[in-house]
Amino acid sequence: MLPLLLRRLALVPPLLLAIYTITFALAWLAPGNPLEAPEGRRPPAEVQQAMMRRYRLDDPAAFYVEYLGRASGVSWALGRAPRPFDLGPSLRQPDWTVNEILADALPVSVTLGASAMLIALALGLTAGTLGGLRPRGWIDNVAQILSMIGISVPSFVIGATLLILFAAKLRWLPVGGWGTLSTLALPAFALSLPFAATIARMTRVGMIEQMASDHARTARAKGLSRLQVARKHALRNAFLPVLSWLGPATAVAFTGSFVVEKVFAVPGLGRHFVDAVLGKDLTLVMGIALTYGALVILLNLAVDLLYAWVDPRIRVR
Repeated sequence: MLPLLLRRLALVPPLLLAIYTITFALAWLAPGNPLEAPEGRRPPAEVQQAMMRRYRLDDPAAFYVEYLGRASGVSWALGRAPRPFDLGPSLRQPDWTVNEILADALPVSVTLGASAMLIALALGLTAGTLGGLRPRGWIDNVAQILSMIGISVPSFVIGATLLILFAAKLRWLPVGGWGTLSTLALPAFALSLPFAATIARMTRVGMIEQMASDHARTARAKGLSRLQVARKHALRNAFLPVLSWLGPATAVAFTGSFVVEKVFAVPGLGRHFVDAVLGKDLTLVMGIALTYGALVILLNLAVDLLYAWVDPRIRVR
C-alpha cells in the first residue's frame, strides 16, 4: 500500500504542471481584456500600461514563470513571496485575492458535491441492487425508466422543475440561498440525479452477474435467501466498478455544479469560474483550475487505495 501511495504522489507535481500549462495557454489565447470594466470601460492608456506591467500581462513567458513560482511555493521558499501557494490577486475583483475567493467559495461547492454524491449512492445502490435481484420485475422496470430520465434530462431542467414544484408551488423549501439544510436539499438532489442513475445501472449489471456466479449459487444451495446472498456475497463485488467510477465522478460533482449553483443561487466556485472565464480573469481561472485538478488527482488516488480495502485480493500496481 505504501509503495503505491508514494508512486501516485510522485505523479502529482507533473500532472498539476500539465494542467497549469494547458490552462494557461487556453486562458491567455482567449479573447478579452481583464482590465476592462464589466460595462466595457477601460482605464486611460498610461494606467492600463502600468497595470499590464504590474501583473505581467504584457509578457506571457514572464507571467507563466512568475505565477507558477508563487502558486507552487517555490518563490516563497526562495524568499521572493510573502506566503506559500500564493495564487495572486483577482484581476476583476481587486479587493479580493484568489486564495480568499477559494477559501470562501470552495467549502460551499464541496459541501454541495459531497451531499449530492451521498444521495446518489443511497438512491443508486438501492435501485440497482433491487433491480438486479429481480431483473425485468416491476421494481427493475421503474428503476430503469427513472435512470434513463436522470441521465437524459439536463441539470438545469431538473433544477428548474424542482424549484417550480417544491419552492414556488408547494413552498416547502426556499427558492435559493445557502447556509441551512433546507437551502441545500434542492440543489443537492438536482445534482445527484444523473450520478444516481449511472450508479443504479452499473450496480444492476454487477448484481445480475454476481447473482449468476458459482459462489452465489452455492450460497443459495446452503439455504441463504436472495437478499442475504446479495448483502453478504454479491454486493461487494458488484460495487467494484462503481468504486472505480466514483473518484472522477465525485470530482465532477465538486467541480461540475456550475449550472446547479447558478439555478439555485448557491455561492460556490461555479459562479466565480464562469465570471472569470467571461472576464478573462487569468489569475482566478488559473487558481480554480489548479484547485480542481488537485481534487481530481487526489480523489482518484483515494479510489485506488480503497480498492485494496474493498477486496484484498486485488493488487493495484
